[in-house]
Amino acid sequence: MCGIVGVYNLRTGQPVRQVDLDNMLAMLRHRGPDEMGTYLDAPRVGLGNARLAIIDLSSGQQPISNETETVWIVYNGEAFNYVELMADLKARGHDFATASDTEVVVHLYEENGPDCVAQLNGQFGFALWDSRDDSLMLARDRVGIRPVFYTVADGQLIFASEIKAIAAHPAVSLELDPVALDQVFTFWSTLGSRTAFKDIYALPPGHVLVARDGEIAVRPYWSLRFPEAGAVEDRPLADWIDEFHHLLRDAVELRFLRSDVTVAAYLSGGIDSSATTAYIKQFTDRDLHTFSITFADPDYDESAYQYEMADFFGTEHHIVRATNPEIGAAFPEAVWHAETPILRTAPAPMYLLSRLVREHGIKVVVTGEGADEVLAGYDIFKEDAIRRFWARDPDSQMRPALLRRLYPYIPAFQRGGGLMATFFKQGLTDTGDPLYSHLLRWSNGTRLKRLFSPDLIAQIGARDTVGEVRGMLPPGFDAWAPLSRAQWLETTIFMSQYLLAAQGDRPAMANSVEGRFPFLDYRLIEFAARVPPKYKLNGLTEKFLLKRAVRDMLPAPVVKRYKQAYRAPIRACFFGADAPAWVRETLAPAAVDEAGYFLPAAVEGLARKAERGELSETDGMALVGVLSTQLIYQQYCQSRPTPDTSNLPWRKRIVAEPA
Repeated sequence: MCGIVGVYNLRTGQPVRQVDLDNMLAMLRHRGPDEMGTYLDAPRVGLGNARLAIIDLSSGQQPISNETETVWIVYNGEAFNYVELMADLKARGHDFATASDTEVVVHLYEENGPDCVAQLNGQFGFALWDSRDDSLMLARDRVGIRPVFYTVADGQLIFASEIKAIAAHPAVSLELDPVALDQVFTFWSTLGSRTAFKDIYALPPGHVLVARDGEIAVRPYWSLRFPEAGAVEDRPLADWIDEFHHLLRDAVELRFLRSDVTVAAYLSGGIDSSATTAYIKQFTDRDLHTFSITFADPDYDESAYQYEMADFFGTEHHIVRATNPEIGAAFPEAVWHAETPILRTAPAPMYLLSRLVREHGIKVVVTGEGADEVLAGYDIFKEDAIRRFWARDPDSQMRPALLRRLYPYIPAFQRGGGLMATFFKQGLTDTGDPLYSHLLRWSNGTRLKRLFSPDLIAQIGARDTVGEVRGMLPPGFDAWAPLSRAQWLETTIFMSQYLLAAQGDRPAMANSVEGRFPFLDYRLIEFAARVPPKYKLNGLTEKFLLKRAVRDMLPAPVVKRYKQAYRAPIRACFFGADAPAWVRETLAPAAVDEAGYFLPAAVEGLARKAERGELSETDGMALVGVLSTQLIYQQYCQSRPTPDTSNLPWRKRIVAEPA
């Protein structure tokens, strides 16, 4: 795992400067603390890499080229099928100077051009320079596990694994995008290629960018698709289970064994991480380190299940106990790495967890993320099913009682009674709307946006925020089963844009730790899309296929346990006797007014509610949203990120000969 940076001249002009590459790389030292390298062809392009050495420790230094040094690459991530690809490429006559997966991509590109990405099974973001036609290619893995950002300034395409590195280039300044704030406060994330900052773009998951002759073209090479509701494969459950076993075991094995450093695992106590750990134990008898988060607040703590599973597997288990003051203290650092406003505190404990992993000298962890999206594990999928059932008899007094089966880990929902039924009845009979499953969640944004300042509202303008999602829907979406539509929305918007960024790549790489996600092997994703909905959500049993597949591998209580979403405390982290000083400073009316995004009086009213302990779930999201937006403004807009180029671990500095 690494960080990449680069500058490509779209037109003849100022040459690419070594100092700019150095400054950009310095901002990514956390992603690649082991060694750094650059390639500079000053009139045309500059590439840089900060390396976290995991595969081919001795000879995998980047940038890496082909035999003739006409194609160069900087690479962030892993291609887990590199062994098979390398054998095939050698048979085709390619000579390898290293044993790294990075060099495989170079030779694969020589064979297939930009289409080479379709053959990679992995998690990656890379930049490849082809001097033969003066073209630059950027690529990102299918679901966006690894980030790639870019902008155009002064006739140059400037790109990096993180926005803070782009901001280190002197041609770039950062300003928060009002439309992005509107989207984050609606969907928890931005949409498509939009980021929190004006004119800074994310290369979307499953896309490649090719720059040539002063032009930039972005195109998809993969997309998530489901069969039409009436065209689902009719196969026995046992057949689906057998195929699932094969795919998940292989995905886990590739991610655990293909490493030249120790690989550990996260073990949350839920079925997802327990399943991946169970597969690991099937093909290795080496000592396994596992890690988990426990919370001082019992409403969020799952430590009993974590200890049970660690004892069951016999792992060397390590925990980080996230207290409320520690979460509050770590939150600004989590936001700095997330590079976007967030509506939950959950990334902060993940940051503390990855720090614990790194303190034990471990660089790689296998995790269970993605299972809930791929195999239908979230309550929002059950919520959709219950509301559709209720909508067939809207006046029923019995059907809404099923809502009590939802969110048992959120006390307010269980106490809600009639209020909960009233909330879930909104738009109840609009079942023909393709966004039906998520419209209620997104409606919360209307309440959050009451905090927006008149100036921010004016800048956003009369936009149909939810309507933008309708414009993103793929062909044939309406013909998919309701569960498939809900899964596509959850995967495309929430997972790729929020979960894998703010809770995945960023808090882990902040501490130089690579997460690996077996459930997001593209073969398993495509398989799960074909699985009949009834084998994913069976009645109100979530992840039915997974539970049936691993029921003989895990203790029965873990298999039968209700899915508890990963959450972290909010109010107690920011208010009370141990509250960090930065909170009051950040929410002070003068600070809020200077940033200009929120109404100071409304924010002050929200803070008073928090002090009294009267925050609702929606209020809590609003509080975190305000705090994180204010922090992003202070960290990135008020003052320019400052690189420290002293003592960087240089290994390669390649300067191209003049043409």
